[in-house]
Amino acid sequence: MPLMPIVEQALIAEREKQAEMKQVFGKSYNKKYEEYICVDALGELIKPNYVTDHFQVVLKNNGLRKIRFHDLRHSCASLMLANGVQMKLIQEWLGHSDIGTTSNVYSHVDSESKKLSAAAISKALDMNDNEI
Repeated sequence: MPLMPIVEQALIAEREKQAEMKQVFGKSYNKKYEEYICVDALGELIKPNYVTDHFQVVLKNNGLRKIRFHDLRHSCASLMLANGVQMKLIQEWLGHSDIGTTSNVYSHVDSESKKLSAAAISKALDMNDNEI
């Protein structure tokens, strides 16, 4: 999938911030991970659990209900499907090696959107019958 402009801008801003931190901290800055994106102010790798742990802080600070970080992945896929993105593209986006995995996990979302569509069509037909 193509890189979204907002993500590209965030990555460029992060690279600029890292260059600034490299100058500020001079010899104390860890140059071993210069090609990495996820480093702290001193150039040290950010541990994977940092994102998971601090996600809860972000939710709380913004008055949002508690969910797991992984739930964002499901939300993204569900929103893509609900907005007409083909299952094959969702599979590629999520990185599933087999479309069956994607289909098995998200087919309920697709069937729910079909039920909503059928209900909307039914309602529209009922409205038209009343006009005749």
